[in-house]
Amino acid sequence: MPLNVPSVAATEVPDDGVLIDVREPDEWTAGHAPHAVHVPMGELPARLAELPEDGQVYLVCRGGGRSARATAYLNQNGWEAVNVDGGMKAWAAAGRPMVSEEPGAEPEVI
Repeated sequence: MPLNVPSVAATEVPDDGVLIDVREPDEWTAGHAPHAVHVPMGELPARLAELPEDGQVYLVCRGGGRSARATAYLNQNGWEAVNVDGGMKAWAAAGRPMVSEEPGAEPEVI
């Protein structure tokens, strides 16, 4: 059954929006939005206290599937969460800023 979650295009995520990246550590290291918070999807239930309880949060993964599931989970638990449609692939394609945790490496979406 497909998830019906609120979503926005990568270009619509505000620069000051709270962006939660639910990808795995190797994906995060390769490239992520500079202001994103890294909370791998498997750790999300244990790390809810780290998320702001008021205001909207945006969730992103590589292509949008994992973050859609995480968005649905947060919305069911009282957050106002929105999925970034197309994930980091769409983020990169839109020319949004990215950084890598690898010294000297160009950021990339893996």
